Amino acid sequence: MSARYDRAITVFSPDGHLLQVEYAQEAVRKGSTAVGVRGKDVVVLGVEKKSVAKLQEERTVRKICLLDDHVVMAFAGLTADARILINRAQIECQSHKLTVEDPVTLEYITRYIASLKQKYTQSNGRRPFGISCLIGGFDYDGIPHLFQTEPSGIYYEWTANATGRSAKTVREFLEKNYTAEEVASENGAVKLAICALLEVVQSGQKNLEIAVMRRNQPMQMLDLDTINSYVSVIEKEKEEEAEKKKQKK
Repeated sequence: MSARYDRAITVFSPDGHLLQVEYAQEAVRKGSTAVGVRGKDVVVLGVEKKSVAKLQEERTVRKICLLDDHVVMAFAGLTADARILINRAQIECQSHKLTVEDPVTLEYITRYIASLKQKYTQSNGRRPFGISCLIGGFDYDGIPHLFQTEPSGIYYEWTANATGRSAKTVREFLEKNYTAEEVASENGAVKLAICALLEVVQSGQKNLEIAVMRRNQPMQMLDLDTINSYVSVIEKEKEEEAEKKKQKK
C-alpha cells in the first residue's frame, strides 16, 4: 500500500506519514552511534568510529567537526549529507558574525540547520537529509547547551542524548546514570559519555572518538591514551561492582 506514496516527498500516505522522511530516519538508525553529555562547565560529544581500510587515510573520516570556535557537531547517518550541512552551517556562522558582530548562539545555529532540513521535506525533486545532529557548545554568556536535530526538521535541547545505531540502549543507560553530581566535574561527564558508548561499541576504546568543549577554550579531541585511561577506570569499577554483588549473594 505504501509503494504509491513513497515516491514523492511531498505526498502524505493515508495514515498521515511522509514515507521519505521515515526512510531518512531509518538511515540515521543504521548510522554509527553518537552521544552527547552536557556537564556543568563542559560539553562532551562522542562517536563510534567505523574501522577504516588498511590503506585509507584515517583523518578523512570524521564524525565530529567544528561549526564555529564555540560550536561542535557530531552526527549519525549519511556522511555525504552531513558534509553539505556542515558547510552551510559554517558559512552561516561566519555570515552571522560579520553581520551582527556577535557569534551565533547554539539555538540560532541549531534552528538554522533544522530549518534547512525541514525545507527538504516539502520540495519536489529533493529528498530529506539522512542525518541526525548533536550540536553542543557555549553561548557568549558561558552557558553550555546540547541540541539535537532530526531529518524531519525538529530540534530539542537535552542534558544528554544519543542518536544512531542502538540509540535507544544508550539513551536508557544515560537516563539511568545521568545525575547533576555525576556531570558536575569534567571527568564525570567524559566518563559518562565513554561508558554510554561502551554499552554498544563492540570493538572497545580503539573505535571511540571523544570531543570535549570547555568554556572559552578550543575544542579538544581526546587521544587514545586518555580514552584508554578512562576505559581502565570504568572496567575496574564494573569489576568491583560485580564483586560486591557476588559477596551479597
